Amino acid sequence: MSFINLAIHVSTNLLLIARALPSELQRKNTTYDYTQYASGQDYLFEPIDGGRSGYITAQMKGIKRGDYLILPNGSRSSRYQVEEIDYYSNPSDMWTALVRQVPIE
Repeated sequence: MSFINLAIHVSTNLLLIARALPSELQRKNTTYDYTQYASGQDYLFEPIDGGRSGYITAQMKGIKRGDYLILPNGSRSSRYQVEEIDYYSNPSDMWTALVRQVPIE
């Protein structure tokens, strides 16, 4: 097999693999800053495990598993990653998620 044919073969296989991956793995995780929102009004955060994890309920489209949320924590902020998320059927942009605290980068 010539070098050109090998390169075409490899790039075709990589394209097929990329297409087979779930879109969730292909997209980059997004960070959402909730520090300007009012706790208890715009979102509800229920800490568990000493605040290292928690459940958050909010209304905003586009949040996916793997995304990050910046939440106010007193005078500081904490960063959480969405572990699991369930969207409500009505309204369709309301969701509840299990989040885990991760270091702010």
